[in-house]
Amino acid sequence: MTFTITRALAPLLVIITGVAGYALLHATAPQPAQEEGRARPVSVFTAAVRSDNLTLEVTTQGEVRAATELDLVAQVGGRIVAVAPEFTEGGRITAGDALVTIEDVDYRLALSEARASVAAAEVRLQQARADAEVARKQLRDDPSASDLALKKPQLAEAHANLKAARARLEQAELNLERTRIDLPFNGRLLSTRVNIGQYVTPGSILGRAFATDRVEIRLPLSDDQLAALDLPIGYTADPGAARRVTLRASVAGRQHTWFGRLLRLDAAVDPGSRMLFAMAEVNDPYGSGASDHGMPLATGLFVEAVIPGRQLSQALLIPPAALRAGNKVHVVDADGRLQTRAVEVVSRGDEVVVIAAGLQAGEQVIVSTIRNPVQGMAVVAMSTAEAL
Repeated sequence: MTFTITRALAPLLVIITGVAGYALLHATAPQPAQEEGRARPVSVFTAAVRSDNLTLEVTTQGEVRAATELDLVAQVGGRIVAVAPEFTEGGRITAGDALVTIEDVDYRLALSEARASVAAAEVRLQQARADAEVARKQLRDDPSASDLALKKPQLAEAHANLKAARARLEQAELNLERTRIDLPFNGRLLSTRVNIGQYVTPGSILGRAFATDRVEIRLPLSDDQLAALDLPIGYTADPGAARRVTLRASVAGRQHTWFGRLLRLDAAVDPGSRMLFAMAEVNDPYGSGASDHGMPLATGLFVEAVIPGRQLSQALLIPPAALRAGNKVHVVDADGRLQTRAVEVVSRGDEVVVIAAGLQAGEQVIVSTIRNPVQGMAVVAMSTAEAL
């Protein structure tokens, strides 16, 4: 019986002895030395904040359009008997030259009739004057003689008839002149709608033309750009004191430059785009105002415009890569720690950002990308990545 119990408890005693031994060894084992880990500094590229005198520039884009563009409209009806060789799309218009001629036979006949009517009215006026003079002499001793007896109404009627006849004569002369359609300015034709032999009525559109004496460019401005220009809403340039505008575009595989002037700013903000529009102009765009390569500033061309703005003294300049979302900048302080600062931006450009406050000249701003930047984290400035 005792032997049987001993055999049953032997495995249990072995297990208990093993667990107790493991616990004793674990409790008496030496502890490993603990070392504090240090975060590895992040390598970054930096650029120095520079201070300099600067004239701000505003860069925007716009489409060139003619300052004067209109439809050629017939003021009289008739059959077209002649068109000028330049009466075609792109044709050159010279002020005063006939573009379209309408048959004028009916208008010459009407002019002859009007002249005859004037002559007859002049005769009737002379007759009325003579009759009035005779009546005045005959009734000079009659103080109660009426105006009708003195032929005064008849004389006034003759005067009115002559005036009406002369007005009809002027209208006939004007209608005859209107058979010859021209424009009072030099320009170009955009389109034509008629040709020889076609009958037109008063009000018919014959074509569309524009003047080439000057073109306009409507330029959108954001609030930051308006601040850089330092001009009020509704500004109009004084004669001879308008700011110069430089216009650039690529035409026929070559970069061209034109020069114009800033005329005015709109007096209201556009409700759709929330932008304010400025108007620039270029004089004689097909002549003396052409580019340095002789390219005219054609209507419909999309151009980039650069306008000089206000002047800044000792402005703070940083590379565009240094400016983060929300107008924030990462700065490396004297201890090699990252500091995030909010800055006041005056102007943004492709090459430089102008800062009004939040930085000091000579400080190092980070221009490289940083994952999960933390205030006070250790950084190492490797080199200056960008120079202004």
